[in-house]
Amino acid sequence: MHVVPPMAEEPPGDFVTFVAVHLPTLQQEAARLVGGPQHADEIYPMALSDVAAHWRRLRWFNRLTHRDTRPDFLGRRLALRAKQWRDEQIYDVDVQLLRPPPPVSTLPASYALRKATLLPGTERIQTRPLAEAAIAWAHAWRRARWHRIGRTVAAVAVVLLAFLQALPTPD
Repeated sequence: MHVVPPMAEEPPGDFVTFVAVHLPTLQQEAARLVGGPQHADEIYPMALSDVAAHWRRLRWFNRLTHRDTRPDFLGRRLALRAKQWRDEQIYDVDVQLLRPPPPVSTLPASYALRKATLLPGTERIQTRPLAEAAIAWAHAWRRARWHRIGRTVAAVAVVLLAFLQALPTPD
């Protein structure tokens, strides 16, 4: 019996959906933060792993506040991981901020485009978001398992020390 049940070994569907929705912008933001797409793969998987580790807490907090804070948490973790990555670099990393693209004007939609939202989609399921979500979840699950083992060892050590202190000493 667990007070807090352990983390599931497989990612839940809402986490996979979250990754699928945010993966393209996450990769672009990671590339912007580290100065190019060649190093973006070094930081965004770690940020996804951080979100996976806190997924149950974030879901619970969203239910309480009725507000989705998961994208904000992902952005903060990505910024923190990018800062750590820059600090670990031997040489200074030059990051150039680009102007955001101009807004695209929305044209009035035709009748067919308005009705297309009612039809079921024919788009195939993307495998990359599923793979990224599974990898991030596996890293977070492994980290949670090691934390649980560490907590168990610490609790056993405290109980053993308390028992040794309670033993009578020979005079």
